Amino acid sequence: MDLKNFIFNKQQASVGLFNECFPPVMDGVSVCVENYAKWLQKLAGDVKVITPSVPGADYSKLDYQVLDYMSIPVPKRHPYVTGVAEIDPRYLAQISKIHFKIVHAHSPFASGMAAQRIAKLQGIPLVATFHSKYRDDFSRVLPKPVVDAIVKVIIDFYEKADMVWVPQESVIDVIREYGFKGHVEVMDNGSDLVADYPEKYFVDARRELGIKPEEFVMLFVGQHIWEKNPRLIIESLSRMPDVPFRMFFIGTGYAEQDMKALVTEKGLDDKVTFVGSLTEREDIKKYYAASDLFLFPSLYDNAPLVVREAAALHSPSVMAVGSTASTILTDGVNGFLVENDPAAMEAKLRELVADPERVHRVGVQASKSIVRSWEDCVGEALDRYNALLKIRNLPTIERI
Repeated sequence: MDLKNFIFNKQQASVGLFNECFPPVMDGVSVCVENYAKWLQKLAGDVKVITPSVPGADYSKLDYQVLDYMSIPVPKRHPYVTGVAEIDPRYLAQISKIHFKIVHAHSPFASGMAAQRIAKLQGIPLVATFHSKYRDDFSRVLPKPVVDAIVKVIIDFYEKADMVWVPQESVIDVIREYGFKGHVEVMDNGSDLVADYPEKYFVDARRELGIKPEEFVMLFVGQHIWEKNPRLIIESLSRMPDVPFRMFFIGTGYAEQDMKALVTEKGLDDKVTFVGSLTEREDIKKYYAASDLFLFPSLYDNAPLVVREAAALHSPSVMAVGSTASTILTDGVNGFLVENDPAAMEAKLRELVADPERVHRVGVQASKSIVRSWEDCVGEALDRYNALLKIRNLPTIERI
């Protein structure tokens, strides 16, 4: 049997999705890959997710298959894990039986390299999404020459992809700054929280969380790391002792204990609650619905899903002027922009707390202007996959 016949007698799969993390490890890229898998399975079927193994993870009830490989914890970044797929014999036995039509890497690291090798071996296209400010991640713990070398490896990975996507127009500037010179396309991220929520849903959410009618509720969702600028939030809130508010932090990360210590130091323990990590979407949706404002002044993020998720539940974001992530907002229209300064943030928050009707109007407008369903986004992604396959004269992915 020749090699071509051998390959096409294997189990056929439409798309392979490769990423460094997947639920129960939760972050924006993890949620993105989860929704790609869910909707591609509904639209086309035969989807495979390839990711490092997470202790205790159970994928048996999913509609698609997760092929996980041996992993080790990432130092100082719990709960993240990493690993090299090709040294796991169980993974190799599984993946050797599969022929993909296309592979999509959501990370340039170990999982992305696995996608790249499969694309080369099977003669299929590789799509790669540039999600994060990887330089910032490494600059926190490594010297500049080492970081520069890592960034070069990252850009080499994207240079070898057949198609490179970014989740937001402003992220093109980031990948160009890193040295990428090839073609880039914007492929929006979606939200799984899109719905027509009745007013009762918002009222019930506040009641269930024990929020008083007069309390103004603010929320942060994301990794508890200093790069996301939680210090600005805490220091700003400490300047508002006369304001009846509640602040919820959802997530976990290396800075969590220091953030809690800062909250205590600033005398905010009775107003600020650290919820921890929430893996159930219904639970996190309740906090979005109960919140008046979503505080996300991160200078680190490219295109955070959480801003769109909050908007879906009519909670507009306060973001830092000039940040990459904030470019989807128009100040006072579908969100609010503020200088990266505690006094400026305090002034903005006092202004908004005093005008809840305005905040609500802007939140509704945010839900209409920056929120798009994952079904719609992944449907467009599937069309782009097929356009690339046609260019390569390869079989396209049929919709179910």
